[in-house]
Amino acid sequence: MEQAKNITPAQIRAARGLLGFSQETLAHAAGVSSMSVKRAEGSGKPQAAAAVMTAIRAAFEAAGVEFIPQNGGGPGVRLR
Repeated sequence: MEQAKNITPAQIRAARGLLGFSQETLAHAAGVSSMSVKRAEGSGKPQAAAAVMTAIRAAFEAAGVEFIPQNGGGPGVRLR
């Protein structure tokens, strides 16, 4: 698995959109606070901790999201 810090705020927002998750739903699935999700999406200060990013990524992957690395067109997400 790639390092969690390599997922971007845009990937988190896109993955939420694919799954129809609210920030609150993601927070519950990842076992983190809603404020942590906001920080991970780039709308809060300070930035989200690495442990939060790891938990968010794990929650998305458990729900079927695959993170696509930078490949010329930019990083992205898709459903498995």
